[in-house]
Amino acid sequence: MNRRNLKLITWSDTFACGIKIIDDQHRHLVNLVNDMYRHVTGNFEEEQEYFNSIIQESENYIKVHFATEEKIMEAAKYSGYAEHKKAHDEFIVTVEKYIANFSSGKRLSLYSFTQSLKDWVLSHIAVMDKQYFSYLSKIANRNTNAKLGDTSAA
Repeated sequence: MNRRNLKLITWSDTFACGIKIIDDQHRHLVNLVNDMYRHVTGNFEEEQEYFNSIIQESENYIKVHFATEEKIMEAAKYSGYAEHKKAHDEFIVTVEKYIANFSSGKRLSLYSFTQSLKDWVLSHIAVMDKQYFSYLSKIANRNTNAKLGDTSAA
């Protein structure tokens, strides 16, 4: 079987928010999950070697993505910011636990790690991110329809 073509997640425009940087980062996260999935071989040593080579880069990218989203939410004065940030922080803790388990020599299932990433990414984009996308869209529409000098829509 050619694993290079395997996908756990297929990007869909339903994931898009219309903010290029966020959409690009979400696509990258989907590609990252798919790349991990392609490295699920059932060979523990191969999977551990791959995990070791990719996990720090992945964690750093996730943190950059979360920081980008959080800056946008703060700038827009999004009322759900605290809850959204808490979800981000909890996810980082989960990833750090996987890394700690790996570093301490515990056997890691790349398949289960990839599955939990997939579930989290998809549910987070579909639920929490869509909430702030909707909020930002409403602000943009209000601002577009506002009269010159009217700051009540901001």
